[in-house]
Amino acid sequence: MPNETSRAAYSGRAAEYVDLLGSMSSVHPSDVQIVSTWASDVHGDIIDAGCGPGHWTNFLAQQGVTARGIDQVPEFIAHAANAYPAVDFAVEGLDAMEARTGSVGGVLSWYSLIHYEPDEIQVPLREFGRVIKPGGALLVGFFEGPVVEKFAHAVTPAYRWPVDSISSELGRAGFDFLESHVRRTAGQRPQAAVSARRQEAR
Repeated sequence: MPNETSRAAYSGRAAEYVDLLGSMSSVHPSDVQIVSTWASDVHGDIIDAGCGPGHWTNFLAQQGVTARGIDQVPEFIAHAANAYPAVDFAVEGLDAMEARTGSVGGVLSWYSLIHYEPDEIQVPLREFGRVIKPGGALLVGFFEGPVVEKFAHAVTPAYRWPVDSISSELGRAGFDFLESHVRRTAGQRPQAAVSARRQEAR
């Protein structure tokens, strides 16, 4: 969450969000495939950055991954810690993460960057680059569109991004693009995911 406005917006609707989207039963099967395939290639711990209600963090843990969920919304973390007591969760932002530099194998950022202004998205991306070890993995899920464009998200305004634009931002932050997936379904906003690798230290 990039600012107090977004955090407050999610805090105020946390219970509603959990009911609608806070379990793996609400997840599209292709997203499960994308995330599970990505996670199987990560070597080391994974941070679920902007974990929300924690269902993706728990999913990763069930795959045998050491996963930790962080989110700026205390209500989400309280729910996650209660629902998945065996998994580690913490109230923490994406702009200044507590993880040590180069300490994790990968970061999952599943729709956790959608509320960042385009001129601010480098802040969390560079922080991801700091905590991920060289050669480590990043997977970003987001709303896809032909141009970088703000839209009226149900909770608070968000942005849609072309894959090429997200990939360019990842490059600026020290990542190499690996793969993209775009899903367009009638009656729904287009969805996308991009996986990238942290560049080796030079």
